[in-house]
Amino acid sequence: MSIFKKYFTKDKKEDLDKGLEKTKKSIFGKIANAVAGKSKVDESFLDELEGILISSDVGLDTTVKIIERLEAKVAEVKYLNTSELNSILKRVIVDILAENNTEDLEDFVYPDYHRPYVLLVVGVNGVGKTTTIGKLAYQYKKRGKKVVLGAADTFRAAAVDQLKIWADRNEVQFFSKGMNTDPAAVAYEAVQYAMNEDAHICIIDTAGRLHTKKHLMDELTKIKNSINKKLPGAPHEVMLVLDATTGQNAVEQATKFTEATDVTSLAMTKLDGSAKGGVVLSISDQFKIPIKYIGVGEGIEQLQIFNKASFVDSLFDG
Repeated sequence: MSIFKKYFTKDKKEDLDKGLEKTKKSIFGKIANAVAGKSKVDESFLDELEGILISSDVGLDTTVKIIERLEAKVAEVKYLNTSELNSILKRVIVDILAENNTEDLEDFVYPDYHRPYVLLVVGVNGVGKTTTIGKLAYQYKKRGKKVVLGAADTFRAAAVDQLKIWADRNEVQFFSKGMNTDPAAVAYEAVQYAMNEDAHICIIDTAGRLHTKKHLMDELTKIKNSINKKLPGAPHEVMLVLDATTGQNAVEQATKFTEATDVTSLAMTKLDGSAKGGVVLSISDQFKIPIKYIGVGEGIEQLQIFNKASFVDSLFDG
């Protein structure tokens, strides 16, 4: 049985289709209009396609890569009809997504040879970072894992309170030292707490402020070093959360965070509220960091595992 059939039940596939509806209309609706009435894919169409992709936040470099690969195929076969174009375009996009080492996970899993598995979550305020942590905690708790949430965003009372609400809602354990405490010390003690409790996973929230790259780098480095001091080899994963509705601004955020710390995975939120889902392709291609999760709705079940083929299928469906 394929991964798609294992994980993407009818409900999940419907959520994904609905979540990508705005992006599909924005990008592929325009492509359908551009190709309508054409008997072949020619230079004129490729020029129009380039403009569509750039205006849909796919990004210049990624757009050029897509166009070049399509041009190579057109030169090879000399003639492409609309159906063939869709098939080739899907394959090109899936290949680009695969080039960032994104693994098609079967479920909400992590390497179980680490206990606790320490996941450090970073991202600016407002991208859905704490909500993503809460939804992840729900998925792991549902799968019988013992979860600890660590509140290392100590600059905003709302951040600590929001994480506590998610911990209570999911009936998972919560560690905090309150407001205006040293984030690195909180992270250190959260890992210690998770070890004492024999937790499977410790998910640590961090502040989302972006004053300067140096400030960000210093703070995240201090947090990482503190965690590693308590548990050598940790954090085992650093996940950057990005808001798809911000389009190319998400690319800028990814640039700053990847310069500040060793980001190892991505979560893209709010795809359902955006026609800018093309930024997923841009970020995937530019940073070569695996995309693990996408948010396709506000519901607690609507944080989904990112699957390359299902994502592209939903974009082209219909």
